[in-house]
Amino acid sequence: MLNTYKVFGDISTIIYYIIYHVLLLLLLVVVVVVEVVVDLAMRGARVILACRDLLKAEQAAGDISRDVENANVVVRKLDLADTRSICDFAELIYNTEKSLHLLINNAGVAMCPYSTTADGFETQFGVNHLGHFFLTFLLMDLLKHSAPSRVINVSSLAHHMGKIHFEDLNSEKSYHPVKAYVQSKLANILFTRELAPRAEGKSKYVVRHKTYKM
Repeated sequence: MLNTYKVFGDISTIIYYIIYHVLLLLLLVVVVVVEVVVDLAMRGARVILACRDLLKAEQAAGDISRDVENANVVVRKLDLADTRSICDFAELIYNTEKSLHLLINNAGVAMCPYSTTADGFETQFGVNHLGHFFLTFLLMDLLKHSAPSRVINVSSLAHHMGKIHFEDLNSEKSYHPVKAYVQSKLANILFTRELAPRAEGKSKYVVRHKTYKM
């Protein structure tokens, strides 16, 4: 069934409602996205696809709606490589959602040629870490208001090979796609470890990380 969903890496976010809970997942891996969306739709969840490419997202939503009876799938715009897009998306969530119980940060790019985000950050560090960091920061008040709530940052076992190059975070002096990737995955872990004690001491708000094998 996965082959029927021609998404090719453009879906970046899923928000869904289950038993009065609102959960937000950031995803770029096509297979995972489709599996999650189909499963949620089959459970009667309301699914919001927030994507860079709205055309492909609409096509995916249409495919899912045809395969899943009474599926409720909505498409929204989000580009984690552009802070303005992140701000617009967060504002939309605050204006349309009363609660948010789970934020799963899992979007990412891997070992690509050197490029920069709309704000001038190296793409892997900008999308994999800074985009999630900024979106989490913007949604923090809603998450706390919705407690019990949870943030899950998905990283990679490759973070063990990572090093934060404070003298060249943007890889302007030297760029290697693998080094840039593992740096961004290590940043995910460090972000989680720092966020957890700050959040958990104030409310029923939990932060966890999950690693995966490449």
